[in-house]
Amino acid sequence: MVVNQENNKNMKNSSSCAPSWFMCSFKCFPHFSSSSSTKTEEMFGVMEDSKTPPKRKPGGWRSMPYVLGNETFERLATIGLLANIMVYLLNEFHLDQVFATNVINIWSGTTNFAPLLGAYISDAHIGKFKTLALAVMASFMGMISLTLTAAIPGLRPPPCTKLQLQNAQCKGPTDAQLGVLYMSLGFLTIGAAGIRPCNVPFGVDQFDASTDEGRKGINSFFNWYYFTFTVVIMIAITVIVYIQDSVSWVLGLGLPTGFMLCSIILFFIGTKVYVYVPPGGSIFSGIAQVFVAAYKKRGLKLPPNDQLHHALYDPPLKGATILSKLRLTHQFSFLNKAALTVEGEVGEDGSNIDKWRLCTVQQVEEVKCLIRIIPIWAAGIISFTAMAQQGTFTVSQALKMDRHLGPKFQVPAGSLGVISMLALGVWVPFYDRVLVPWLRKYTKHEGGITLLQRMGIGMVLAILSMVVAAIFEEKRRTSAILHARPDGIAPISVFWLSPQLILMGLAEAFIIIGQIEFYYKQFPEHMKSFATSLLFCTMAGGNYVSSIVVAIVHKNTGRPDWLDNNINLGRVDYFYYLLAGMGVLNLVYYLVCASQYQYKGEAPIEGNDAPVDIELSTTKQIDN
Repeated sequence: MVVNQENNKNMKNSSSCAPSWFMCSFKCFPHFSSSSSTKTEEMFGVMEDSKTPPKRKPGGWRSMPYVLGNETFERLATIGLLANIMVYLLNEFHLDQVFATNVINIWSGTTNFAPLLGAYISDAHIGKFKTLALAVMASFMGMISLTLTAAIPGLRPPPCTKLQLQNAQCKGPTDAQLGVLYMSLGFLTIGAAGIRPCNVPFGVDQFDASTDEGRKGINSFFNWYYFTFTVVIMIAITVIVYIQDSVSWVLGLGLPTGFMLCSIILFFIGTKVYVYVPPGGSIFSGIAQVFVAAYKKRGLKLPPNDQLHHALYDPPLKGATILSKLRLTHQFSFLNKAALTVEGEVGEDGSNIDKWRLCTVQQVEEVKCLIRIIPIWAAGIISFTAMAQQGTFTVSQALKMDRHLGPKFQVPAGSLGVISMLALGVWVPFYDRVLVPWLRKYTKHEGGITLLQRMGIGMVLAILSMVVAAIFEEKRRTSAILHARPDGIAPISVFWLSPQLILMGLAEAFIIIGQIEFYYKQFPEHMKSFATSLLFCTMAGGNYVSSIVVAIVHKNTGRPDWLDNNINLGRVDYFYYLLAGMGVLNLVYYLVCASQYQYKGEAPIEGNDAPVDIELSTTKQIDN
């Protein structure tokens, strides 16, 4: 069915007004190799439309020593460099607490958003290898610059005593010294923009997923990847942080820089055995096409619902890259106009003449999936705002507590994050092997509880973590004031911070893992690479919101303000209560969104009132 020519003329009159401002703002991870089989694309949520096959046989395990070695050293370098950055800014650069917190939050947020650009450059222009090559060099330059700030006295403020630091009498950094610091962090952001979206897909590209051996290799690669990732984090936040705190900042920053050099050497040694998959284009163009086509046809009227399907462009899916077809829905019906056929838009062979004027029903429904998820995604930002405090004010609390473990050993403040990790590591297998099977008996749900319920529980735990943090901070502050030691340290063990850190670790287990699985299951196959990207973007949003809230509280809570540089004069407990209150309001918003959410593919089949999950159906045959 073709829309009449009068409507066609109206549409043409408005076609010149197509918006040029549409940009992709969610993609942090690129597609995997185009040589991957359909099964692999379904498993990892990726699809690369490159028509040029790799020129070499898959590198397989021949390339893994270089790929895994590069990734292991790179993560050890990056995490080791940044795990203790708050302490470095406070004690070595003499930044006040609020300034240091905002520097970290803004830099972390930018670093989490930067992979959007890196993924686009990799997918659409230069490919994963070149993107990685440029990124590791940028990271190395950033690490050298940051290490030099510790090694060269002129690149940081002059040292001062602990008493001077306590009384805020230390000289702060000059503009030039801050410039070097910002330049270092900028290089690290550029490095993250290329490394984060490309390192895992580049490893997957080395295997031929069309063979059993290749599929087994991919599974083993992921097992080794996450194993080394866990080991690296444990080493970085314990050994490296201890060296930085107790031995030397020059050595503590120099070691990660050396690890990064090893990473670069290993990466380039393997160039002769790598598989190089050419860039296949970014999926953001398909999203843009739907909005542009719908905008151009905004003046057209849609036929009645019972006739609508015959008026839309819904060709059979070609190839084996997409295994299931999304059913037409009437939610966000204005987007359906993008698939409305107009005379002259479809060729004699049924092909689409202009993809920026006419889209398929499948494309439209994919964009609708993205729009439905956005409110759920936004609800996670406040929870990540609470999580962001682990690396800032929790560290400030720890610096003013008794960190001794025995008569001689002192726990580095930056190492307390290991408590959250241990809580998460213990909880996940218990939840998966014990709690889920028990819940399944009562709920009859495969996962024990739904993914939306899991994320909601995580939000509640994040709120409780802030409440517990506030209660204990009040007791810590009271003790510090009561004893009035010259260094301002409260005679309370730092391990009293464990309850809030354990609760935050459990919140991460529910929210982060729940979000990844939710995004993966709710995005169509062609857009599943958005899953991890949205998680990073949520983290970025949490960092930015944290920075804004900190600035507002610092400016509007009197003098001394809640976040005074002397934590014993401030009221960080009030700040934690504020975050808990924001979390409660956010939880209400989330419950409303979750109650209205329609799971992807849930639509009644004719003659059957039960909803069927079309996308997750075990049937691979597509009926047209």
